[in-house]
Amino acid sequence: MLMLLLTGLSGAGKSTLAERLLSKLSALNIAAEVIDGDVYRKTMNTDLSFSADDRRENIQRLCRIAYDKNRQGIIAIVAAINPFEDLRVELVKQYGAKIIWVTCSLSVLTKRDPKGLYRKALLPDDHPDKLWNLTGVNDPYEIPVQADLIVDTSENSIEECSEQLINYVSNFIQT
Repeated sequence: MLMLLLTGLSGAGKSTLAERLLSKLSALNIAAEVIDGDVYRKTMNTDLSFSADDRRENIQRLCRIAYDKNRQGIIAIVAAINPFEDLRVELVKQYGAKIIWVTCSLSVLTKRDPKGLYRKALLPDDHPDKLWNLTGVNDPYEIPVQADLIVDTSENSIEECSEQLINYVSNFIQT
């Protein structure tokens, strides 16, 4: 069964692409489910902070859920920042996951900023609303060394990126 790990910075388009892929797979009557890091952070993983250890634990929990879905014959699409390369490599070895790097330039992300996170992270250090742990700005994001697919949402439209992802996944499914 197929486990996809969509990794990238906040606002890059992971959730949007995951939902578009889910819609396409559903239209083909292929069982799939999106496991969105933002959704799980607000529900099942509220006990976790944004420390490095808790970020790792968050991803491990999401991938255990994805693995359970795979065992049920469901394609699992994990959409989460997933900033650590060693953890991604471990998940590939452990689950056979495919790494999809959803990349986007910081300048485009700062302009998009759908959650207002970049604005807060770029505030002066003495500002009371300063966000100190935004991945890719003031917290690390390790670029995937061996991504199975790279889609760039700053260079291509979401439609083009979605088509790239769908074409990639079609190599693994029988319709």
